[in-house]
Amino acid sequence: MKEYDVILIGTGSGMSVLDALLRRNPNMKAAVIDKDAPGGICLTRGCIPTKLLLYPAELIRTCENAAELGIEMEIRDVNFRKIMERMRHKINHEIEQIRHGLSHHKNIDFYNAPAEFVAPYTLSVNGVEIKSKLILLCTGSKPAIPGIKGIERVKYHTSDTILGLNHLPKSIAIIGGGYIAAEYGHFFSAMGSDVTIIGRNPQFIPEEEPEISSVAKEKLGKHMKIITNCEVTEIDSTITGKKRIVCIERTKKERFVVEADEVLIATGRASNSDILHPERAGIKTDRNGWIEVNEYLQTSVDGIWALGDCTGKYQFKHVANYEAMVVFYNLVSEQKVRADYHAVPHAVFTYPEIASVGMRERECIEKYGKENILIGVQRFEDTAKGDAMNAKDYFAKVIVHKGTMEILGAHIIGPYASILIQEIVNLMNTQDGSAVPLLQSMHIHPALSEVVERAFNSLMPPEHYHHVLEAHFGIHVH
Repeated sequence: MKEYDVILIGTGSGMSVLDALLRRNPNMKAAVIDKDAPGGICLTRGCIPTKLLLYPAELIRTCENAAELGIEMEIRDVNFRKIMERMRHKINHEIEQIRHGLSHHKNIDFYNAPAEFVAPYTLSVNGVEIKSKLILLCTGSKPAIPGIKGIERVKYHTSDTILGLNHLPKSIAIIGGGYIAAEYGHFFSAMGSDVTIIGRNPQFIPEEEPEISSVAKEKLGKHMKIITNCEVTEIDSTITGKKRIVCIERTKKERFVVEADEVLIATGRASNSDILHPERAGIKTDRNGWIEVNEYLQTSVDGIWALGDCTGKYQFKHVANYEAMVVFYNLVSEQKVRADYHAVPHAVFTYPEIASVGMRERECIEKYGKENILIGVQRFEDTAKGDAMNAKDYFAKVIVHKGTMEILGAHIIGPYASILIQEIVNLMNTQDGSAVPLLQSMHIHPALSEVVERAFNSLMPPEHYHHVLEAHFGIHVH
């Protein structure tokens, strides 16, 4: 039995907690465990590699639209293999740097193998039993695989395996209609694949506001086929090697078949805590296997903390980074802090970009009542910079509390949405979360930040907003 001052399982955001603890106590002895390549999901098969792929896709779409601005250009070739190899080279370089750092740190024993609890505070890894009264669970998640008939007999891809492709598939079907499906649909269609997205929800990217999703579906639908409200009931392989996907439209019950060279399963994420056997340590999980934590991110066992995907809350790298700060503070401070999720932002890096923070309109109405909220909207094309960019049909939507001017939520679709929303995120994290400082601030003219400024300057009751949405945007939301 080897005893440590701290055991960290997972080498993603939890590493920042460990680094801070080691700086505070250089004599601390730590065990770091990861069954996969070190670096965490974000680096090895999530945010970072996908953005290395999506930027070339963005350039392709930008070049294609240049003719609208009077610039005639031709894309002579898209070297798919080079794009993939560049991504893997950059990722592998980072992975090896992390591996080297972990393997050569005088205070760290690095176990690159699966671990499982065998008793409270005790783990077995690589045939060795290790123990600590302080354990950090940062174990991530895994792709969720739906129970489709025949799926076990078909070679399919997930977000874990798709990054290994070297040859562009002529056609690809993506099962799932959320963030992952949207981003990979954008990527493969820009590369030249014939893409079909098959989503179960009636709304494409159901996590977004309906009007945002409507515009996203219309714009992305120019480059791929997007099917919503559809149940995939069976999947098999044809004689020619294609994948045959049997689908049923959920309302009309109409049956149809989609065939593609490759299939990507993008139906969300699932807990991987079964590998860890947390129940042997007395650690509670919910019915889906996610590790339960309190508001301070402590599990049901004293001295064992969890953060990131494994809790099943918000599966974004920036949330895990924030939670790492909360955990560290709660480890070293007598006064504990609660994790605050009132202003969690996210972005979907499609073309156009989508970004959101806070509550959606329906949630705001349910919590505060329709009479107590105001909604502002601004089209990109009605600002000087948006017009110069020919950014048609894109907009920003903001929601505030009528009485206090507290920002409740914001939703943007259009160029640089992920950047534009940050001004709102920062204000939502001030003491009162008020929009007043934004309204009193000068915004550079002509810059895209005016889209956000003018959205807040156009606040109106929800029923008026929906009239504007239909009359001037051509969007009707039930």
